[in-house]
Amino acid sequence: MRWKVIHKITQNVLVFLTLNPPGLLPERGSVFIIFSNQRKFYTNLKIKFMKKIVNTDKAPKPIGPYNQAVMVNDMLFVSGQIPMDPATSQLVKGDVQDQTRMVMENMGAVLKEAGMDFSNVIKCSIFISNMHDFPKINEVYGSYFDENAPARETVEVANLPMFVDVEISCIAVK
Repeated sequence: MRWKVIHKITQNVLVFLTLNPPGLLPERGSVFIIFSNQRKFYTNLKIKFMKKIVNTDKAPKPIGPYNQAVMVNDMLFVSGQIPMDPATSQLVKGDVQDQTRMVMENMGAVLKEAGMDFSNVIKCSIFISNMHDFPKINEVYGSYFDENAPARETVEVANLPMFVDVEISCIAVK
């Protein structure tokens, strides 16, 4: 049987969610709660997720059918930010470090709108058009985090929206 701790209420109270494939008992999605030494088992329990759309004028408006970020409970999923100046809606041209700085400032504005900052970021995805630019991008990116930098991956892609050189998305937790 596979279980995943989904919430620790106190030191003595844990909530588990089954990850079993359908057909195995207890069924997938069943919730098991341990109160000290007492065990309670609930099936077909509805877990409510609170979803909130997050947008700010201090970051570029989305260029497609998406939002700048979506908050689900205490997790914020920030859409990929590109080097666009939100005040002018113009792309930042020139050096990839200037572009990366604009991307990070845009991401910071979205985080701030959600009541967070870069210390809340747990995961980033960086998409770049040229892996040779990685050291320059990494230098700017790293300046926004302390020694507790988030997990991340960096991927070189053929093209990015509006043919920019860098796009970064993130996941943050309150």
